[in-house]
Amino acid sequence: MINGHRQSDGEIVPEKFPNNSQEAEGMEGRSPVKGNVQKLPSHRTQSRNEGMQEELARIRGAVRRDKEVKLTSLYHHVYRVDNLRAAYSKVKRYAAPGVDGETWQHYGQDLEVNLRILSEKLARGAYQATPVRRKYILKPDGRQRPLGIPALEDKIVETVVAQILTAIWEEEFLGFSYGFRPRRSQHMALNALEAGIHEKRVNWVLDADIHGFYDTISHEWLVKFIEHRIGDRRIITLIQKWLKAGVLEDGQWTPSEEGTPQGGLVSPVLANVYLHYAFDLWAHQWRKQKAKGDVIILRYADDIVVGFEHRAEAERFKEELAERLKKFNLELHAEKTRLLEFGRYAASNRAKRGEGKPETFNFLGFTHICGINRNGKFVVMRQTMSKRMRAKLKALKEEMRRRMHEPIPQQGQWLQSVLQGHYRYYGVPFNSVAMGRFRFHVENQWRRSLSRRSQRGYVNWERMKRLSRKWLPYPHIYHPYPSQRLRVTTLDKSRVR
Repeated sequence: MINGHRQSDGEIVPEKFPNNSQEAEGMEGRSPVKGNVQKLPSHRTQSRNEGMQEELARIRGAVRRDKEVKLTSLYHHVYRVDNLRAAYSKVKRYAAPGVDGETWQHYGQDLEVNLRILSEKLARGAYQATPVRRKYILKPDGRQRPLGIPALEDKIVETVVAQILTAIWEEEFLGFSYGFRPRRSQHMALNALEAGIHEKRVNWVLDADIHGFYDTISHEWLVKFIEHRIGDRRIITLIQKWLKAGVLEDGQWTPSEEGTPQGGLVSPVLANVYLHYAFDLWAHQWRKQKAKGDVIILRYADDIVVGFEHRAEAERFKEELAERLKKFNLELHAEKTRLLEFGRYAASNRAKRGEGKPETFNFLGFTHICGINRNGKFVVMRQTMSKRMRAKLKALKEEMRRRMHEPIPQQGQWLQSVLQGHYRYYGVPFNSVAMGRFRFHVENQWRRSLSRRSQRGYVNWERMKRLSRKWLPYPHIYHPYPSQRLRVTTLDKSRVR
């Protein structure tokens, strides 16, 4: 790594850099950072017709050509009006407004003027991040998850910066990291996990959960990690402005000393960068240097699953992982982090010891179960998490109450789209029963809602079945067996990393 060194235990220790915001904002002519071996073309030499994708391709090419390059000329990409316009088009049109109350539609009425003003503020260093508006959403376990809603202009600028960061670090992220990355999905992570358990000698699974990850990210460490690749101080300063913007809740402003707001458009990329250095590189090196048996690793954002052949290595990894995370202001959730016996021989081994069925674990909305197919062979069965289903049905009940007096065809079309979306995510082998149960509960809630529309509006089951056949689709398996899918998508490349 440039401007840093690697210790014997695999930890990357970057050197410290000055972090003077005013000095960084005022820079126009800058000497290259020591160690920089590649400089991207400046704004003046770029074609006026060059799009953001071409710019990102050049950034990726620079990083790909030199694995230790530190990029010092990036900020001009942020304030280009064309890039800001493209970012505006990517922002959700009907998302809730931030503390400034600005909506996508209103901002677009004078789009070119607004973008030109925003570009000028960014170019001369006058741009200031706005505090995020705090909102809470209900989690499957009944608790509330805080979300931060940025102002519209913050969303636009964050979108551009997130694209730049992604172009840089996609060349470095490891194969077992799946969360919030281009051309990677939750089902790809689920399939890789299933294939790893089947094809490697996995007997123990560590289901690790980082306690309050997004709220405890260290700003100091995050900046150090970003400085591994970015030498443009204005990009660093811009990110620091978002981190320090704080939260506005019920008219009260709260400063942010640590963490990144969930809901910020740049937060997922920053979180991936943080865990790339805090966990991924360390875990990959631990597997190569310390493990004697097979080890598989899967990470989706802050959800981590690690499979082991030997229990002793699993216990050692868990202890050392806790120490590793502690260095970076993170800790494992004591109640949610579990080491359990799971895999091909888990059921037989537990039966020999007079113990019950193998435990299950949850990952990306599915409960993973040790099962047997019709041929008597071991399979990883995935079923919809009970908490997720209950939370979804509760939300549907509230929405049905709001839509109670809408015409039946309008309600039916809405419920049809709800069920189709549910099936497209949860439609995996061995989950038909759970999907059928979800459909039954939706049907029952709809019947009750229709029956409450008037005193004489009772809907019997005979009529309800006719409505259900017309509007409520039956479960469908959208995702084939993971082994089949991976054989197609990997083209004989390694399926498990």
